[in-house]
Amino acid sequence: MSMIGEYARVTPAELDRALRDPEWALKLVGERMDADTADGTDPAKARCLDVDKAWGALGFLLHRAAFPVDIVHGEEAIPDADDWGYGPPRYLTPDRVRLAAKALEQISGEDLTSGAAPEDLARAEVYPTIIWERGESLDYVRDHYDRLRPFFRTAAEEGDGMLVWLG
Repeated sequence: MSMIGEYARVTPAELDRALRDPEWALKLVGERMDADTADGTDPAKARCLDVDKAWGALGFLLHRAAFPVDIVHGEEAIPDADDWGYGPPRYLTPDRVRLAAKALEQISGEDLTSGAAPEDLARAEVYPTIIWERGESLDYVRDHYDRLRPFFRTAAEEGDGMLVWLG
């Protein structure tokens, strides 16, 4: 089973409810994921997005770029939340989503991966290590990063918070 980085945009009211009722949040996210998957929603319009197995490399590269928000793992724990796959979900407040969106606009996918090589990720044991040991291209990571940028931009424009988890 693979570890997939998952995101769900939520309104401030939905975030408040998710913090009080994580089971409700899991149901909401499941419904939204099904809807977005069914119609192949554009990342700028999607309510949910996944970055497949690129999450580890994104975290490594964003940390290297001194990114101001932990968009890979989320920054705050959802109290009393059960495991949503590989641990409980975390979240970003609308203010942190706005800061992240602004920072994402400043770093292109090309800039993010510039100067990094698969062997750097392999040496740092970035998940999934096997693909970096094989020398796979960072295009895979760049493609997922380029999907995250409009997703966060729309969330920021609409004042949304974000649920983040590994599923």
